[in-house]
Amino acid sequence: MEKLQYISQGNTALEQEFNIRKALDNGIQWIQIRWKNGNEKELLSLCETSKHLCSEYQSVLIINDNIHLAKETDADGVHLGLMDGSVEEARLLLGKHKIIGGTANTISDVIQRMDESCDYIGLGPLRFTSTKEKLSPILGFEGYRQIVENVKQRSVAVPKIFAIGGVTLEDFLPLQEIGIYGVSVSGLITREPGLINEFKKVMI
Repeated sequence: MEKLQYISQGNTALEQEFNIRKALDNGIQWIQIRWKNGNEKELLSLCETSKHLCSEYQSVLIINDNIHLAKETDADGVHLGLMDGSVEEARLLLGKHKIIGGTANTISDVIQRMDESCDYIGLGPLRFTSTKEKLSPILGFEGYRQIVENVKQRSVAVPKIFAIGGVTLEDFLPLQEIGIYGVSVSGLITREPGLINEFKKVMI
């Protein structure tokens, strides 16, 4: 599983597609489409276009929140918020081979996601970010450390956790040392897609 996820940004379908193309041109291999403003028809069109693009670039395409849209467009999987449908429902509809990720903010969320057998967990936010409107309590490095230690104390394997929320290039190595698998980045890559290669260098 890739260690760098790009969460798409853009207020319009054209902005979204432009930013996704830029990320792909700069070597991103995992895209999660997150677009809250589009209507159903526009979102479907964006996901279909992105599916073709990701296939061309041999990149993974994940749809945020919408299980049925992931099924309809044959995306590689879906990412579910804590209030956005069940992992069990997604698994039944999409099948065993598709990727299912889930959001978490607390240790209880993480344990829930592990019990649900998510393929990966998006845990955050690391710090304040303007990308998301309803921001959960900020974790900081210490918050991640406490959660990873709590999981280890349960004598279970630490799941693939991705840090999200204001993540920078300099954060990756400290997060990895804590036991975090990868990072999900939105605004930073949208503004500076050239940083994708810099992330890849530290992720080797």
